[in-house]
Amino acid sequence: MANKFTKHIPNTITCLNLFSGCICCVMAIWHMYEFALLCIIFSAIFDFFDGLTARALDAHSIIGKDIDSLADDISFGLAPAMMVFAFLKYDYLPDAVGFMELFPFIAFLIAVFSALRLAKFNNDSRQTTSFYGLPVPANALFWGASVTGLSNWMLNLPLLIIIFAILVFCWLLVSELPMFSLKFKNLTWADNKLRFVFLAISVALLFFGIPGIALIILWYITLSAGIWMFDMLNPKVE
Repeated sequence: MANKFTKHIPNTITCLNLFSGCICCVMAIWHMYEFALLCIIFSAIFDFFDGLTARALDAHSIIGKDIDSLADDISFGLAPAMMVFAFLKYDYLPDAVGFMELFPFIAFLIAVFSALRLAKFNNDSRQTTSFYGLPVPANALFWGASVTGLSNWMLNLPLLIIIFAILVFCWLLVSELPMFSLKFKNLTWADNKLRFVFLAISVALLFFGIPGIALIILWYITLSAGIWMFDMLNPKVE
């Protein structure tokens, strides 16, 4: 059992996740997208280590679980939503008037569906070794990297395409699409070939720089969907 000091370490790391997410929101409004994306990356690192630390120290708690979900919705829901809102409001539609001024607020659906995704995850016993729906950190990294590294390209896209992409990713968050986890139980090729292939191609995609992060998330979604379709067409015979 964790002692009085060590039991607070996982929650402290979770609070760092939350703090980094809050800073991301400010960076987004200030148009400092690179720093905003960096904050999301830091939040993802803190999110990984708070759970790892809790397991290592046997310091699980109900409060810790609640704080983790609240922090994740700020860091991986509100923060990327703020980045997309700032991009649409100040870069894509800077001179919008009337009804057009309302379109940037669609970005906050990302925060809403991230909260729904987190609530679903917390109450779904199936998602211990894999996921159903897109994990919120992956969604946050996609939008953070897109706004930071692909903004010039996105400026040339029709507004309806961007809105459609937001809606598709919101659906992916709460969908029943099976998505594999990167948790390794061992390092054998036989048990982890899917993860090794994914990571190898992901490393190659990083050569594209910041846009490569968005490409990695698309690769993750495509690979997961491909595996699901293959399993649907080739059901296992018990």
